[in-house]
Amino acid sequence: MDRQPFVDQEACISCQLCVDTVPEVFRMNENNSAEVYNAFGASKIKIMEAIEGCPVSCIHWN
Repeated sequence: MDRQPFVDQEACISCQLCVDTVPEVFRMNENNSAEVYNAFGASKIKIMEAIEGCPVSCIHWN
């Protein structure tokens, strides 16, 4: 089974960087926190860009 990204929504500061970087995977939810809605919507390399760019390191792999 492939690893999937997830967002620690308690740590998310709603900067939307992940959404801007990989909108095929991340979106903002009704609480204005980032969430994964399509874990396999982009390459792992693209998802890693969002993980590495997150200013509070709240995106991880399962």
